[in-house]
Amino acid sequence: MWDARFEEVLRPYLPFLPADEPLTPESSLRDLGLDSLGTVELLGALEHEFGVRFVDDALSLETFANAGVLWAALDNLLKQAA
Repeated sequence: MWDARFEEVLRPYLPFLPADEPLTPESSLRDLGLDSLGTVELLGALEHEFGVRFVDDALSLETFANAGVLWAALDNLLKQAA
C-alpha cells in the first residue's frame, strides 16, 4: 500500500482519526480533520521526510482529497527522483 513513514507523517494532521482506526486509501483527509493550515504544514513535513518537492501541478485540493491520492502523488515524486 504505502510506506510506513507516510502514515507516521500524516496521522498527526488527522485529529478525527482514532489511533486504533485504520487509515485507508479512501479515507477523506478533510473528514478526518485536515484543514488548510494543516495541509500546508503536512506538505512541508512530507517534503522534508521524503526529500522531494511537490510541483505546482500537485498543489491542489484533489491531491489532498484522500490518503490514496496523496500517496500516489508522493510515490510519483519519489519515482521521478530515483
